[in-house]
Amino acid sequence: AETLRFASELSFSLSDLQYNYPDEPTESGLGPQAELERLAREGAAIRYPSGVPADVTRRIREELALIERLNYARYFLTVYDIVKFARSQGILCQGRGSAANSVVCYCIGITEVGPERIDSLFERFISEERNEPPDIDVDFEHEKREEVIQYIYSKYSAKRTALAAAVVSYRGRSAMREVAKAMGLSDDVRSALSSSIWGWSTSELGEKETRAGGLDQTDPSTRQVIECANEIMGFPRHLSQHVGGFVITRDRLDEIVPIIKTAMDERKMVEWDKDDLDAVKILKVDVLALGMLTCLQRAFTLLQDHYPEARDGYGQPYVLATLPAEDKHVYDMICRADTIGVFQIESRAQMSMLPRLRPKTFYDLVIEVAIVRPGPIQGDMVHPYLRRRQGKEKPEYPKPELEEILGRTLGVPLFQEQAMKIAIVAGGFRPGEADELRRAMATFKRTGTIGNYRKRMVDGMILRGYEKDFAERCFKQIEGFGEYGFPESHAASFALLVYASCWFKTFYPDVFCAAILNSQPMGFYQPAQLVRDARDHGVEIREVDVNFSGWDCELEDAPFDPARILDRHAEMRGVIRTSHAVRLGFRQVKGLSKERMEVFVARRGDGYESVRDVWLRS
Repeated sequence: AETLRFASELSFSLSDLQYNYPDEPTESGLGPQAELERLAREGAAIRYPSGVPADVTRRIREELALIERLNYARYFLTVYDIVKFARSQGILCQGRGSAANSVVCYCIGITEVGPERIDSLFERFISEERNEPPDIDVDFEHEKREEVIQYIYSKYSAKRTALAAAVVSYRGRSAMREVAKAMGLSDDVRSALSSSIWGWSTSELGEKETRAGGLDQTDPSTRQVIECANEIMGFPRHLSQHVGGFVITRDRLDEIVPIIKTAMDERKMVEWDKDDLDAVKILKVDVLALGMLTCLQRAFTLLQDHYPEARDGYGQPYVLATLPAEDKHVYDMICRADTIGVFQIESRAQMSMLPRLRPKTFYDLVIEVAIVRPGPIQGDMVHPYLRRRQGKEKPEYPKPELEEILGRTLGVPLFQEQAMKIAIVAGGFRPGEADELRRAMATFKRTGTIGNYRKRMVDGMILRGYEKDFAERCFKQIEGFGEYGFPESHAASFALLVYASCWFKTFYPDVFCAAILNSQPMGFYQPAQLVRDARDHGVEIREVDVNFSGWDCELEDAPFDPARILDRHAEMRGVIRTSHAVRLGFRQVKGLSKERMEVFVARRGDGYESVRDVWLRS
């Protein structure tokens, strides 16, 4: 009662918290908005050297106007500054997620997917009606992400920078384990109960779990364990660090948000998760790590060092954005499911899908990345799409407006952006309401709120002349996005990395092999499988040698013999441009540290003559 009385006397509101974006001096001395407009203009001229298309110019103008109205220019400049630092240090990075919907992000170099490659929806990124700060995710090389983090701390200081928190909630296993422990059940019963629950299940617990634990379902204490475990499911369990979300402020953090120390000296964590931060409109930049970016950066370096003739149309070394697009040989290799080691499409599920979907364009890769997910599978989207792609079934478009939205995916909604557009065009949702639907899709596993939109969506579609059966079926497919459906912008960012890794494997398998071995651990396959696959493609693999190997795998001059390519890869003869062998490095020797190897190499001189010589000198 006293607590309630005290709370009733408080007049505090979250809106009372005043957050200010970092306000660093700009390079040109201009204000934040003018600086962003300058960078966008200059970047557009670089992205489109033959002239900026009129549609792109229009979209840049519209986006900049919205950014100015919402006062987000400093946010974009902060992310641009972080990306610029990474590029200045030779760290490969690219923005992904909803930021790929922004032409401004593309022009200033935050993202690498051009607007002409996807059907972007800027409202997915920034919405005036939503009135929330944008959220830009940037992936960096996983081995060099710490350099970027240190730069953020050094520039903005530990007093103005902190990691965001993540709230870990009770799921099936943890709920059952904690309740059983509190109820005094033995260790073996607790173990049997928790192990009977699959994965990260949040389904209600019942008779199956109690039978697995050897408990009597009719026993009152057993029922109490089950009831309590079901009751706490979804409750917060503890705070954890967000994988890469950074909060950066103009003023001291401790004057705005609650903070705690982390295990690392001088680093702090905000005690709010991303939803709390959104509620008070606080900037969060996601600084994430991706192993394939490390692999690709190594591949570009090896290509430049050993194949200097490999250049773009302007005589410059290749970078992610300038690799030759839509190459037939690359797509032929993908259609054969020859994708061991390739980003995202190397799993068995993806490899079984490739010969059926047969990607021939970049947008096909976007679909391939998105379609092998629980969302499309559970929403019954995969088989209809494949039947239509193979000509066995015609797409259905009850109205031309839906054909405009779903034409590229043959009448099947595969992406969150399409679901939002259907809600707006066919369901009568306002853009802000459609974004709420998108949020419900994204948080379905945690909150289960997407069903709240069923009546609104179905009634809206019926009101606009759609059959009830079609409206119900359409919502069921959209509901499937609650099981990890992909945004189109996110899939497009990943598809670019899919294409780049496939390009290297197609034309320079020696470069690809050395780069991916030097980037381990990552992906599905062990080094031995990657080496065997390179050999199958005709690459000569030279063993670790005490007199020639360094820490990393390296390329050595060697004639390429197409006859070494296995018959099942015969189509690659005449395509592969390899002229080097891969010398395996000491990193492949289990139990040998890099520090010990450096001593070993430093004392090698002109070479070791015998095992005894190795022993004496190292």
